[in-house]
Amino acid sequence: MPTRPHRSAVTDTSRIRNFSIIAHIDHGKSTLADRLLERTGALDVREMREQVLDSMDLERERGITIKAQAVRLAYRSPSRGDYVLNLIDTPGHVDFTYEVSRSLAACEGAILLVDAAQGVEAQTLANAYLAVEGGLEIIAVLNKLDLPAADPDRVEEEIASVLGIDPDTVLRVSAKTGEGVDALLEAIIDRLPPPQGSPEAPLRALVFDSYYDSYRGVVCYVRVSEGTMGTGDRLRFMVSGEDLPADEVGVLTPKAVPVAALGPGEVGYLITGVKEIGRIKVGDTVTRRDHPATVAMPGYREPKPMVFSGLFPTDGDDFERLREALERLKLNDAALQWEPESSRALGFGFRCGFLGLLHMEIVRERLEREYDLDLVATAPSVGFQVVLTDGREVEIKSPQDLPEPTARREIREPLFRVMIITPTEFTGTVMELLREHRGVMGEMQYLSPERVELIYRVPLAEIVFGFFDQLKSRTRGYASLDYEPDGYATSDLVRVEILLNGTPVDAFSAIVHKDKAYTYGKKLVERLREIIPRQLFDVPIQAAIGSRIIARETVKAKRKDVIAKCYGGDITRKKKLLEKQKEGKKRMKMLGSVEVPQEAFIAVLQVDAD
Repeated sequence: MPTRPHRSAVTDTSRIRNFSIIAHIDHGKSTLADRLLERTGALDVREMREQVLDSMDLERERGITIKAQAVRLAYRSPSRGDYVLNLIDTPGHVDFTYEVSRSLAACEGAILLVDAAQGVEAQTLANAYLAVEGGLEIIAVLNKLDLPAADPDRVEEEIASVLGIDPDTVLRVSAKTGEGVDALLEAIIDRLPPPQGSPEAPLRALVFDSYYDSYRGVVCYVRVSEGTMGTGDRLRFMVSGEDLPADEVGVLTPKAVPVAALGPGEVGYLITGVKEIGRIKVGDTVTRRDHPATVAMPGYREPKPMVFSGLFPTDGDDFERLREALERLKLNDAALQWEPESSRALGFGFRCGFLGLLHMEIVRERLEREYDLDLVATAPSVGFQVVLTDGREVEIKSPQDLPEPTARREIREPLFRVMIITPTEFTGTVMELLREHRGVMGEMQYLSPERVELIYRVPLAEIVFGFFDQLKSRTRGYASLDYEPDGYATSDLVRVEILLNGTPVDAFSAIVHKDKAYTYGKKLVERLREIIPRQLFDVPIQAAIGSRIIARETVKAKRKDVIAKCYGGDITRKKKLLEKQKEGKKRMKMLGSVEVPQEAFIAVLQVDAD
């Protein structure tokens, strides 16, 4: 097994290669990362397990990568000697494209992994374009050669026609069996450029990720561009202006291993002892206080949340715990945004911004698991632009914030450019689905006789609720999807409110297109009627637009037989008991509030998925 070199000295930059693995979801990134760790002896056989770099329980359960992970591999080439390979494993789901862009900024090259059975998918293209824009060298690799359905010759032709990569340079591997992994390691050394940068120059290092450790405070992942950074140095964070000591610098192998210094091109971690979460930001540039750099490195574009939802603790006393948990999570997830919010139905909580529904689901699960919180999430909505009658523009993140029709001139909704790759036999089915979701066709291109790429312009509100599930079910799982923002357009939108027992429940409000308002309201009240438990009085559930009721259902009262104990006797006595019960129910209806179970809030998410 190779020893881990360079524990105390800065590595020669010509011996370093920094690369990411990028691919569509489920094409084998984490499995390939496992094989690379195995081949380079980063872990003992007894330490190996599947998805080593997917450290979160959620990642392992769902079989997806959520957070980018960095690891330093010591590789001994049979012909060239020792090299240091810094691998950054990235997510594949479209909601986490932001994580991929941050990872690519720390690399000079990328392994573009393509499933030899499924071929080029929508996220394959999107990630390849991200790498090309970043000026990275790309090594195309076909994975899953061990599958009976693998057709490497066809997929190589697809890669050549769609991405313009020479098919002779495409490598073939099986991440599961390890076939071809040694040739890939040699190709990384041969074809990827070493990092540039002088150790004598002023220090410039980019913070590309961070997390909070209960014992050590904020831990930053850094990529050194020039200069050196050692334990004990006095550092300056150029964007925030903070002056902090380097308590410890080290590398991840994948265990944290302290080193004396990190030099140009090296990737590692930095601990400054800071316990206050807001003092260090992802995208900041680290330099030395005694010999500072003059220009900060270009950081990252602030990610723009696309989906908004309210998160409320079921116990009001947990409000401050929820705030602290969101602050810590924000450190590890720069795309998460939040601000305080209050609701008549749910009390005090936070209106949170997410990149998509999966992102929202993951954040909520992490809050509940890692911070032991019990949460209720409101119906998600997208951000709208509203032009008021006085000409001002405001952004609406919650249906409650929508001004009355008399106070607004127009509502604009966000549009997305949607790219779908599907087998040609499903072309008509997919086009029909897009038409149902108010999509406008842009381009259509045949990647091969069997596969076609469709590009549409679709409102974001139509994509985030159930669209992906419908696409998969209508194409038997063969279609793939990618999307990116494409401006705003004026639309005829209304706010649908839900009234329980005559009282509006703001947590159920939604902004929907006028043509779909009746269907949406009818489905929702029907679903709520099934879920809300029977009370001791009739509960009307109504959907309304303004003062107009568009749908209604009633949860019938529980019936208690108050005359069961009256055997025979005077009928007037029975009537008296029934009248007394009716009076009690009437009084209860005026005083009582309707108990709404947590499943009712989740039901709102599923209305559009039917």
